Amino acid sequence: MEQALFKFRDRGKYGFIYRSGEVAIEAQFFDADDFYHGFSRVRLNDKLVLLDEMGRLYIKHLFNYVGFFEEDKARAQLVHRWGFIGKKGDIEIDIRFANAGDFSQGCAAVVPDRLYGYIDHSGEYTIPPQFTWAGDFRKGLAPVSFEDGCGFIDLKGKLQLQLPYERCQPFQGDVAVAIHQRRWGLVNKEGKAILEPQFNFQPNSSNGEFFEGMAIVQVEGAFGYISEQGVFAVAPIYRSAGDFSEGLAPVGDGRTFGYISKTGEVAVPMTFQNAGVFSEGLAPVQQGKRWGFIDREGVLRVKPAYDWALPFKNGLARVGTAKGWTYIDREGQPVWQERQ
Repeated sequence: MEQALFKFRDRGKYGFIYRSGEVAIEAQFFDADDFYHGFSRVRLNDKLVLLDEMGRLYIKHLFNYVGFFEEDKARAQLVHRWGFIGKKGDIEIDIRFANAGDFSQGCAAVVPDRLYGYIDHSGEYTIPPQFTWAGDFRKGLAPVSFEDGCGFIDLKGKLQLQLPYERCQPFQGDVAVAIHQRRWGLVNKEGKAILEPQFNFQPNSSNGEFFEGMAIVQVEGAFGYISEQGVFAVAPIYRSAGDFSEGLAPVGDGRTFGYISKTGEVAVPMTFQNAGVFSEGLAPVQQGKRWGFIDREGVLRVKPAYDWALPFKNGLARVGTAKGWTYIDREGQPVWQERQ
């Protein structure tokens, strides 16, 4: 089993450690992403370069942008055009597109000039360019937009659902987000609106993305949650709300934060100044000016001692103070400490 790698920062440079705190890849990069599907992206000379888990750099080409690998290919931008590279760093689909999306179910949406179509892993068109926008396939359907609406096509490009909206998003289970006049709602796989577009569509927000079957909605400045059936599971009564994770979600009343269940019952009273999502049975919370971690009963398991804290992942959490980053274990014991 491969060991998880954790990004660390040492004297302004980035590298990776094992869970034990042992250095796996020395700090030497100006910036680095967490590993995903076996690769990280690091920055060299203002260009993104792939880094594998052995610490090897893939520098056959220096790209303006490199995506993450999906279906063993990553989209890459060279100057102003896009193509795809393989896991050895070779260009496998020529850099020739004005834009490109990730591969999903054997297809990737691309724009050769103005309109979107889909190519296969050999770079050949499976669906000719004809859409004003196109998204990823999920369970055989992909959202597309055209001049007078949007809909969903199958893997052969046949229109299966046509909708009178500006754009739709990939299906999440049996529902998909539909967007019209800067508002979003939900449609089912029969193309029927189970919730007409009515919630404000906000850039850089989840906008109907479901987590554990629940999506955050905002109504007249207050937050609540809807289920995948398009009904309010939790009334919009909160001033702030976070995504559900491990059955609980952080919510705030404008002064303090706590956690609720999917039925809206208070699971952890609102006694914190801020709160994050649960992960691996613990959640970061701010008590006073410091962050620590609680369990699902609201009991402090790691005392508040940090200026910020991220959720646990693979047994460690990254926390920080004015002295820099620290990785801690579930008991709050430091595994690694940044040097400045």
